[in-house]
Formats: sequence, C-alpha cells, structure tokens
Amino acid sequence: MRITLSLAVLTAAVSSARAFHQGFNYGAFFTDNSPKMQSDFEAEFKTAQNLEGAPATGFNSARLYTMIQWGTATAPISAIPAAIATNTTLLLGIWCSAGASAVTNELAALQTAIATHGPAFTDLVVGIAVGSEDLYRASPTGRAHDPSAAGLGADVLVGYINQVREAVRGTPLGGVPVGHVDTWSEWVMPGNRRVVEAVDFVGMDAYSYWEGGVVNGVEEGRLLFGQAMESTVGVAVGGKGGKGGEGRRKPVWVTETGFPVSGKTVNEAVPSAENARRFWRDVGCGLFGKVDVWWYTLRDAGKGTPEPSFGIVGEGLGKPLFDLSCGEAKGTDGDDEACDAE
Repeated sequence: MRITLSLAVLTAAVSSARAFHQGFNYGAFFTDNSPKMQSDFEAEFKTAQNLEGAPATGFNSARLYTMIQWGTATAPISAIPAAIATNTTLLLGIWCSAGASAVTNELAALQTAIATHGPAFTDLVVGIAVGSEDLYRASPTGRAHDPSAAGLGADVLVGYINQVREAVRGTPLGGVPVGHVDTWSEWVMPGNRRVVEAVDFVGMDAYSYWEGGVVNGVEEGRLLFGQAMESTVGVAVGGKGGKGGEGRRKPVWVTETGFPVSGKTVNEAVPSAENARRFWRDVGCGLFGKVDVWWYTLRDAGKGTPEPSFGIVGEGLGKPLFDLSCGEAKGTDGDDEACDAE
C-alpha cells in the first residue's frame, strides 16, 4: 500500500519545479509561558538540522507564529538572529486574532527587523503568513472546541492580508509571497473563498488526530491527510487578489501536520511514539522533498509538557523519540508501505 496522495495532487500543490522548504513550527514561548530567547531558538534550529536518521532533504526552515518577542510590545522575535546564525529559512507569521492594534505592532516589529538585520534577514524569508487558524477559531467547530479563543471572519482577515502586503511594498520583502494558514476544513468553506482569492499561497493545517467525527486511528492517517490535501488543492485557484491572477492555481503549503506522542485519545487516535512514527512514515515521508512542509513539531515539551504533546524530541533536545527514517517499512496490516508518492 502506497501513500494516498497522487503525484498529480502533489504537483498541483506547488507552483514550479524548485527546491522545497522543509522544517518545523516554532512557538514564541515555553509551556510555562516564559519567552524563548535567541539561544533557545538556536539550539532548536541546530537540532532540527541534525536529527538522527532524518531524510537527507533536511529540516532547515522555521515557521513562526508572530513577529514579536514574547513579553514585549514591538521588539522583533529573537528567532530572527537565531535563524541568521544557523542559516535557517523563515516562514514569518503575523498574529491577527488579537485585533488591529496587535497587527500594527506586528508590522512595527517586522519593519524593525528589516532595518536592523537587512539582507541577512530578508534573504532568509520564504513567505509571510498573515494569521494562523483565525477562520477555524471563529467557526462553529472552533467555538465549540474553545469558546474563549479569538478568531476572525473572512472580510477582516482579507483586510489584514492587504495591510501586510502594502506594509512590505517597496521593502526587500516586497516580492515575498503573502498568504494565510488555516485548517483544511476552513479553506474549503464557500464563505472563505475571498481569502483564497486574496493570498499568494494557501497554508494548510491537517491533523487526522483531531478528526474525531470519523474513523481516525493512525492507520487512517494517510487516507485522511490525502483527502484533506486533495480538497484544499481543489479550491486553491486564482482570484483577483495577490499574485495568482484570475483562474491561476495557488500553491498549497503544508504548514502543520503531525501526530502526538502523548496525550488524550481522540476517538480512535491514540497518542504514542509508535503511532507518531507511523504517521511520520505514512504521511511525512510522502511529503518531504516534494512539497513545502513545516511539521508540527520539533519540541513542545519545554519547561513542562503540553497536553497533547506532538514533539519529535523531548525537552532536552536529545535523540528523536521515534525513528525518523523514510525507507520502506512493514505496516501493521502486514503490507510493505513505502514513503514516497506515486
């Protein structure tokens, strides 16, 4: 049995033949709410670049959620000098759900980073993601999951996307793709079509673990992810906004996916290192080197362990918690399951 994603779907997800960005998501603070400093980010970036047993394509890109150093108003996040020191490319994040003044502060931090670090910073930037799962948090499903979490509607989000695009116009980041990250289930909603039209890339988050309304055991991870990817690629077409142009396909970047090593069971999805390994093999190995992907996550157990925990390494940034190789492996159903896409 080979990965559900067809080569046609993978090809449609990208804009051209080129080297793909491959890395992890990085939060601005630890589990205990203390800020990550430059040395913390450097340690994580170096760990990602030297993971034992990982695919030769390597993990040298970082997706950030905010431009602001945790605990400050407008100081640029210390991940930026860490990325410069380790030659790590960056998918920048602008946190939007805190409102207009927060977006203004995010852009102030971005402008400061450009002025402070110049090309050493801007040459590493592969894209700017305006918001992260804002549409999901504003949706009925998101509100049912966490009524206190702030989200945004499509019209407000498009306004922020245009604001960010205007803010970087005429700067060294003026030609960088501007997009948005959200769950696959929100990208396919007709009411969010205007967001697709406004972006240069579609950042897709997809977790079979959280698909509690369907059969979602880890053995279904490949199928569920393939369906999510195919559905998202199917709606990622053109519009008048951004650089896509009417009718042109927008590239789909896999901005979050993964499987927890510990935590609560969601329907039939049971967190464990063994199951995280299977999801990595069944889904990740079919993506690496073929599309832009930022896995969730390298480490989330820092100064405490979240519930659930998706990190592939522990708090001490030591050896991976499971085998990261992408050679052929024997599946639990007895079939040989390769990790490449057909």
